[in-house]
Amino acid sequence: MSAKQLIVSSNEGTAIHPLPDRSRQVIGRGRHCDIRLNAAGVARRHAELNLAGETAWIRVLGSRQRLVVNGERVREAGPLGVGDCIELGDASIRVEASSQTSAPDPASPADAPAASHHAPLPAPVASPEPAPMPSPAPPPAISEAPAIGAELAREFQEAISQRLDLYRRDVLETLSTDRLREEAKAAAWSLLEEGVLQLPAEVPREEAVRTVVAETVGLGPIERLMDDAAVSEIMVNGPAQIYVERGGRLELTGLRFSSAASLSGILERIVSPLGRRLDEGSPLVDARLPDGSRVNAIIPPLALNGAALTIRRFPEHHLSLDDLVGYGALSEEMARFLRVCIEQRRNILISGGTGTGKTTVLNALSAHIAEGERIITIEDSAELRLQQSHVVALESRPANIEGSGAIPIRELVRNALRMRPDRILVGECRGGEALDMLQAMNTGHDGSLTTAHANSPRDAVARLEVMTLMAGFELPVRAIREQISAALDIVVQLTRFGDGSRRITAITEVDGMEGDRILLNDLFVFQAGGHRPTGQVPAFFERMRAAGTDVDLGPFQPHAGTGSHEPELQAGPL
Repeated sequence: MSAKQLIVSSNEGTAIHPLPDRSRQVIGRGRHCDIRLNAAGVARRHAELNLAGETAWIRVLGSRQRLVVNGERVREAGPLGVGDCIELGDASIRVEASSQTSAPDPASPADAPAASHHAPLPAPVASPEPAPMPSPAPPPAISEAPAIGAELAREFQEAISQRLDLYRRDVLETLSTDRLREEAKAAAWSLLEEGVLQLPAEVPREEAVRTVVAETVGLGPIERLMDDAAVSEIMVNGPAQIYVERGGRLELTGLRFSSAASLSGILERIVSPLGRRLDEGSPLVDARLPDGSRVNAIIPPLALNGAALTIRRFPEHHLSLDDLVGYGALSEEMARFLRVCIEQRRNILISGGTGTGKTTVLNALSAHIAEGERIITIEDSAELRLQQSHVVALESRPANIEGSGAIPIRELVRNALRMRPDRILVGECRGGEALDMLQAMNTGHDGSLTTAHANSPRDAVARLEVMTLMAGFELPVRAIREQISAALDIVVQLTRFGDGSRRITAITEVDGMEGDRILLNDLFVFQAGGHRPTGQVPAFFERMRAAGTDVDLGPFQPHAGTGSHEPELQAGPL
């Protein structure tokens, strides 16, 4: 084993560790470790190297420690060869051939090439800091933050935290966000002016202070994304990878967190004001920010590649049906029909996949509910923004630390029936609450709206059957289908296309049952690049006409869609 050595890269720089022929080398942060790694994510006793002659094996010492060998997470690996790359937290270890500069051997030729059957990393041994991992160039709209080095950024943050005594929780709770940011900025400038910290000459001091203060008391690199109105979703995949969705398309930004510890601190600052916790006992959380953005965070051990954060943002301007027509999400005839459905108190299910714009369409439809009606909204995380004044918003509650105290959507739906609602809007049916929602629609609460995940109107009806069975009652399938056919009137199907655009691809009427099958009639469909009526007239329009009400059947005539104006299809912000 004397022919090999370890190149160890961590916050303290790069070091060379020659390996003896036979020994057990403990790796970790502890002072008694043979190979000390002062980096985020490294435990006190993280892993051990077992050496025997020309072979070496590495294994992790704890059940929750992270060990990645050549890009693959493992518990144990070996025998290690020249060029193998090992990652422990933010530190990396590379196996190389012994350097002849540290211990020259006159018997060996100076220019003998080092044998390697692996592709060695390009970072030179003498480099004072490990070379950063290459990443694709960021889009022009999101520039990369100035690189001041992970170690310097960590020292900067710790110095600010110590000067402001941010390690005391009561300090964070008593200071407002703006006041905390002001004091952190003042402390950062004081540290620079006093010479406590020195920045590289190529890094602008103003920009460096802003970046470090953001990571210390704010949201770090996410802040500039939250200020960008064009960004509809932010996806953080570990500290070194941040994606955004803009215009319906995913883009990899050039932004990154200085370390895994910095990302963990920011996650804690996000969830703490919401009364949630994020740790090994509760490693995932679903909540919302004060501006209404939806937040989902998940950390190791559930997230194998590091902490993941997803923020779904909603536009400040609430899109109306006319706005959606302008974006090509639906035709004017479809919008007119949906307005009539709301006015006539039809029960509507909005169906679609993740990110297709179900909540946006639900918001747009709710704008046409009469002002005098009492509306109760029920959601997991409050996202609906109704414009009416008589609105009662309810939000489910997850279990507390002890695993008790959870109040699911189903219980809120049952409670809403006692609150004298005119209409009930459920943000999403995903379980047994579907049965209570159907019963509410069948017992005098006409005009209710909800959403569900499905790929087509037929799939949406089938999913409602499954969700009804999840309520825990052994109901006959025919009884469930009768409930669905009697409760639902209209299914609005949304689809997200490959170019990022999102459109209503079908408006379908639920027209009773035929035998054991629920009848579905497509009224409008999206095909051949535009929205077209199918020629079917909804049954409740026929009943309105039979009752003497003057109704316009023009939008349902096939020629109406063919000659109607079809705006240029865009990737609208649904």
